[in-house]
Amino acid sequence: MSLTNPISSSEVGTLWLTYQEKTLIMRILEYFMKKADDDEARNILGGLWQELNYYVIEIEKVFKQQGIAIPIGFNAEDVNLEAPKLYDNGFDVMFLRILKEVSMGMYTINMNMAYNDEVIKIYEGLTNVTQKIYKLATRYLLNNGILSLPPKVTMPKTVEFIKSKKYMSGFNPFNSKRALNNIELGFLHHGIETNNIGMQLISGFAQCAQNKEVRKYFEKGKELAKKQIKIFQEILLDNDIQFSATSGSTVTTSTVAPFSDNLMMHCITFLNGFCIVGNSFGTFFTLRNDISLKITLLAKDIYFYGQEGIEIMIKNGWFEEPPQTVDRIQLINNK
Repeated sequence: MSLTNPISSSEVGTLWLTYQEKTLIMRILEYFMKKADDDEARNILGGLWQELNYYVIEIEKVFKQQGIAIPIGFNAEDVNLEAPKLYDNGFDVMFLRILKEVSMGMYTINMNMAYNDEVIKIYEGLTNVTQKIYKLATRYLLNNGILSLPPKVTMPKTVEFIKSKKYMSGFNPFNSKRALNNIELGFLHHGIETNNIGMQLISGFAQCAQNKEVRKYFEKGKELAKKQIKIFQEILLDNDIQFSATSGSTVTTSTVAPFSDNLMMHCITFLNGFCIVGNSFGTFFTLRNDISLKITLLAKDIYFYGQEGIEIMIKNGWFEEPPQTVDRIQLINNK
């Protein structure tokens, strides 16, 4: 790889963040591959590991050529391959699918801040990998009855236009709330699906974390996931829609940590960011104001929960500092 031009500050930042995320995912994949009983699942996990390993090396090349310190990220010290199974079959690919949803969103943002041809090439390649693995994971989960499809609805036969601002109303107790539209229904289904997986993930983390404060933090996160599931299900039930979803798997009784507290905390931080972005998307495209308000309040809870997690990581010396600009004022004062 030959970079003809120095990369920009935004590219340094996005590559640094990508390196953190990819090395974290690779450690998780290594554990899941070791514990997988299903050959097809192991092949999906292993295929992704190989692809990510290639791009991690490519990012390291960029850093070396640009004279940038290579981040520590996550390494063999952050995973215990000898730890017993923490999750039953199915969870590995289900969680992998959620990770690929996060990656798709991140690559879109990263591509928007890329200018160098070689950096763009990295994100193009990672995007293609993500879409391929997401498709394989979805097909595997559906074929094995692990993933539930969104509720079926009556197909529209005509085109209609909204005739009144009452379409947005959901607070007036004297007016009946309109039925959910398909955009709102899709968001609620996705919210329940992702929080269901998140609840299982963080339950496993809580029962094996070494640090007491971290365990309490994970327990708090589990309750936050349950709160979101409950609110979304109540909205569906109010609209006579029964949501039925398979759990993806169950958490085992193991209390031996497969990952370091550091890795598990960062994993939840990445998912928190994804959840906030997803809720923001849902708020914007949800036209019933009572649903929008509930989603907004949940986003507030997630934001403050995420901030609490960052404070814990900083306190324990786990939060690697991102590349930053020179503090000119400090330079002047020191002189």
